[in-house]
Amino acid sequence: MQKRSMPHPSGLTRRRTFLKNMTAAATALTFLGRPLQVSAISPANPIAPNHHPADPDAWFGQLKGKHRMIIDVPRPHDILPFAWPKIFLLTNTATGTPEKETNVVVVLRHEGIPYAFEDRIWAKYKLGEVFKIDDPKTKAPSIRNPFWQPMPGDYTVPGLGSVDIGINQLQSSGVLFCVCDVAMTVYSAAVASGIQGDPKVVKEDWMTGLLPGIQPMPSGIWAVGRAQEHGCNYCFAG
Repeated sequence: MQKRSMPHPSGLTRRRTFLKNMTAAATALTFLGRPLQVSAISPANPIAPNHHPADPDAWFGQLKGKHRMIIDVPRPHDILPFAWPKIFLLTNTATGTPEKETNVVVVLRHEGIPYAFEDRIWAKYKLGEVFKIDDPKTKAPSIRNPFWQPMPGDYTVPGLGSVDIGINQLQSSGVLFCVCDVAMTVYSAAVASGIQGDPKVVKEDWMTGLLPGIQPMPSGIWAVGRAQEHGCNYCFAG
């Protein structure tokens, strides 16, 4: 019989290997008790110093609205993490409370953290593949943040038509966004393992790739608790 040479690994095989390594690393970090090196919350922190307030509690001091809601985002959940804040604002306005008197805090934690990053980070680290988020236009794993500066008409809801639910659009209506530092530490280390990179370098790169106005918090669950202590009612983004 004629011998056949073994084929070279395809791009698909390499992607599968990357995702397998990422999953294994994430599991080890989460379940085997490896200590997490969480960024210090200090003005002297050399990584994106303007992102970390000396007192993260102070960030919640800007919540002074009559009606306050926290949207808890532990995973992507299609458009819901961004639709609920918009609906909360619209229906409060319709019932007599203007946007300026209404507060919404969106907490991006666990598998919801990719929405905190600019397109560069999505493309470079294949966040669409890692977090199983498809681009609503291409239907392929996204290489961009689909909720950052969307085009008019990108998102429509039956009966409502086109809705402005981009992160930048919600921010212009006063919606606040924060992201879990523990999750960024865990997942950046897992991704670094998958590409044989340095976890510290990858984490630093992610920090420099945070979108404007996205505030890191010690942990997402910490932020969920603090938001409620500051008068926010709780809504799960599911």
